[in-house]
Amino acid sequence: MSHFIEIRDLKIEATTDSGRRVEIIKGVSLDVAEGEIVALIGESGSGKTTIALTLMGHTRAGCRITGGSVSVGGKDMVTLSEKQRAKVRGTKVAYVPQSAAAAFNPATTIMDQVIEVTRIHRLMSPDDARARAVELFRALSLPEPETIGSRYPHQVSGGQLQRLAAAMALIGDPTLVIFDEPTTALDVTTQIEVLRAFKSVMKKGGIAGIYVSHDLAVVAQIADRIVVLKGGEAQETGTTNEILNNAKHPYTRELLAAFEPKSRGAAELAANVTAPLLKIEDLVAGYGQRQADGLPLVRAVEHVSLKVEKGRNLGIIGESGCGKSTLARTIAGILPAAIGKIVFDGTELRRSARERSRDQLREMQIVFQYADTALNPAKSVEDILARPLVFYHRMDRQARTARIDQLLDMVRLPRSLRHRRPGELSGGQKQRVNFARALAADPKLILCDEITSALDTVVAAAVIDLLKELQRELGLSYIFISHDLSVVEAICDEIVVMYGGRKVEEITPSTVKAPTHPYSQLLFSSVPTLDPAWLDGLQQDPELVRAYCRQ
Repeated sequence: MSHFIEIRDLKIEATTDSGRRVEIIKGVSLDVAEGEIVALIGESGSGKTTIALTLMGHTRAGCRITGGSVSVGGKDMVTLSEKQRAKVRGTKVAYVPQSAAAAFNPATTIMDQVIEVTRIHRLMSPDDARARAVELFRALSLPEPETIGSRYPHQVSGGQLQRLAAAMALIGDPTLVIFDEPTTALDVTTQIEVLRAFKSVMKKGGIAGIYVSHDLAVVAQIADRIVVLKGGEAQETGTTNEILNNAKHPYTRELLAAFEPKSRGAAELAANVTAPLLKIEDLVAGYGQRQADGLPLVRAVEHVSLKVEKGRNLGIIGESGCGKSTLARTIAGILPAAIGKIVFDGTELRRSARERSRDQLREMQIVFQYADTALNPAKSVEDILARPLVFYHRMDRQARTARIDQLLDMVRLPRSLRHRRPGELSGGQKQRVNFARALAADPKLILCDEITSALDTVVAAAVIDLLKELQRELGLSYIFISHDLSVVEAICDEIVVMYGGRKVEEITPSTVKAPTHPYSQLLFSSVPTLDPAWLDGLQQDPELVRAYCRQ
C-alpha cells in the first residue's frame, strides 16, 4: 500500500488572548495508506481535531502552521494557495463534523445541501447529483431514500442527520474523509447503525479515513490503526490490535484502564440499606398547555415510581428523549409534576421548587450535564461557590473563604483556581466546580444529569472515582442519569431503564447481564466493546431494532 497521506514533523502555534504564542502541535508525523482508516485518540486539547483539519489546509482562528508538511495525494496542503485548497476540499478531502445539526442550514432542504458540493465544483448535472445522493442514502441505510432529501434537517432524527452529513461528504467521491467525533452525541442503539453504515461505505469505496474520537470502543470497530495523542504529541502508534492488546505507553494503558470504571465492591453494595431517602409514586410530567384531564399536552414522564435508599445510588438510563432529564428536573422541582407524590426524607415535597423550604432545596441538589452553560462565565470560581454558602448558610466572608478552600480540596482542584473564570478552566475542571457548588449546600441527595458525557474517558473515570470517595466521606446518595452503561454500572446499586417516558425495567448489578425487557436487552447489547470484531459479529433481532431504535 502506498502512503496516500504523509504528515511530517507538523508544528502548530496558537496565539493566546494576551498575545503569547504557544506550540500546541509539537512535531507530529503520521501516514495513512489508500483505503486505510486511522484513528486519532486522546483527551480534549490533545490536538486530534487540529491535526485532522490540517489535511484540508485549515487551522482554527488564532492558530498557524509553523513547521512540517501535510501531503495529501502528493500535494502539500501547507504550501498550496487558498484557491488551490478550495479545489481539494469536497473533492479529494471531505469532512463529517461532530454536530450534524449545527452543520446543516435549517432553512434549506436536505437534498439541496447534500448536492451543493457537486454544484460548486461542477462535478455533475443536478439530475445526476440527485441520483447519486439517493444511492448514498440507500448505502447509508437511511429510511425512504427516494424522498428523505425533500425534508428539512429538523424533520429527521439525530442519527439520520449524522448519516446525511456523511452523504454530503461522500457525494464528491473524495479519497479521504475526516470524521470528527461523529457518534459522540448519539445513543448507543443509534450509534451502532451509524457506525455500520460508515464502515460499509468506506470499505466498499476504498476510501481512506481519519477518525477523531476519545471513545476507544468505537475506534476499535472502525479503525485499522490508532495514533494516541497527548499534549500535541504522538505517544504511541500501532495497529488496532496492537494498541488494544499490547499497549506500550503508560498513557495508552491509562486510557484502556479508564474504559471500564471499577464497579463498587460487594461490601459497599450491601451496606447502608435503610429507609428510602427519596420515594416517587406515579409521577407524570411534561410540557405544553394543561388539557381537560389536568395533564400536559406533551407527557415526557408517564406514571414513574422509584425509590432511593440512604447512602445508595440509583442509575437511570435510556435513549435521548426517553424522559431521563425531565424526571430529574421534576424531582428537583424545576419542572413541577402534573400528578404524583415526591416524598423526601419522610416529608412529601411540594411539586414546584418555588414552594419548597430553603432546607428542602439545600438537601437536594442537581448537577447539570453541561458545565459550560451551568456556570456563569462572568463570575470567578470563588463567586460561584460563595453564592450557595450565602444563600443556604448565611456565611460571612471569613467563613466563606475557609469553606471554599475546603470545597476545592474536596473536588481535587488547586486553591489557586478560585480567581479564575469558567472559560479559563478545562472541561474536567469546570465539571468539578459544578459539583463543588452542589456540595456547598451540604446536600443529602445529588441528581447527576449526564455529568460525564462531555468528558474524555480518563477525566470521566477520575470524576466517578471522586464521586465514590465523597459518598464514603459524606454519606451522600446519587441519582445518576446517563446513557453510558459502564459508568452507571460502576457507581449505582440499582438501575432503572426508561423508554418513551416510562420505567420499563429495574435492574440490580447481579442481573445487569441478563435484562428481561426487550428494550433493555437491545440497549445492553448495543454497548461497544474493545474487541475489533464486535461490530461485525453483532447480531440483533431486526424486529427489536425496528420497534425500539429511533435511527
